[in-house]
Amino acid sequence: MKIINCNQIIKAIRDLCINACLYLPTDVQKALELSKTTESSCLGQEILDLIIQNTRIAATNQIPLCQDTGFAVFFVELGQEVHISGGDLYSAINTGVSKGYQEGYLRKSIVKDPLRRKNTENNTPAIIHTSIVPGDSLKISFCPKGGGAENMSKLAMLKPSDGWEGIKRFVIATVTEAEANPCPPIIVGIGIGGTFEYCALLAKKALLRQIDDINDDDFYAKKEIELLQEINKLNIGPAGFGGTTTALSVKINSYPCHIASLPVAINIQCHSSRHKEIIL
Repeated sequence: MKIINCNQIIKAIRDLCINACLYLPTDVQKALELSKTTESSCLGQEILDLIIQNTRIAATNQIPLCQDTGFAVFFVELGQEVHISGGDLYSAINTGVSKGYQEGYLRKSIVKDPLRRKNTENNTPAIIHTSIVPGDSLKISFCPKGGGAENMSKLAMLKPSDGWEGIKRFVIATVTEAEANPCPPIIVGIGIGGTFEYCALLAKKALLRQIDDINDDDFYAKKEIELLQEINKLNIGPAGFGGTTTALSVKINSYPCHIASLPVAINIQCHSSRHKEIIL
């Protein structure tokens, strides 16, 4: 059995929060640079160049990529051979978030109650999704999720007879309605199957996949390409000013579902697609 002390987790989460908000992942950086070479609109190319410049300034000057440093969302894979000592895992994660957002001078965006709207002043509580897995390691993936992109996300309980064409119509309609609000070029995470709540989780988790990651299921790999091509025909473009780069990537996660259901969730991410992970 492996013992991991809460102090180690707190320090790791604190650093994770700061680093994720300052440094764009390499896969997203490469996708932005590639899209600049393929974008058909001159204005779109200029916007992409500004976005790329922004990522470099953030890294060089140690300032956030975006002023919206997001809701702290975590996906935790806890090995069944791991024992957490010195406290509990969730408290350690929230303490790490508090330290990271306060010591890293990151914007605190969380309110205690959805209607009374008083700020918690330390960006907690975090959203924590936990899976128990084999092994003796603790893997924590962090995705700070900004409000602009999150607000454009949708879920639909389609009929099985709607099939793939119904899913495609729903995705295209959602991206079209979103327009410039989620700060394109976007990444589109899609969850298909499961239940009402689980398809939303699938969609959020899809955003953690690398841009160049190819779906293990060839059927869905082709669907991801099809949707990406259709989305980039919408002429929304970088920052909504038109062009052929509305999305950098589409990622689909699927799960078995009830014979009477076809749940579909769309979780949109902005071009500042921040995600980072640690393994303890």
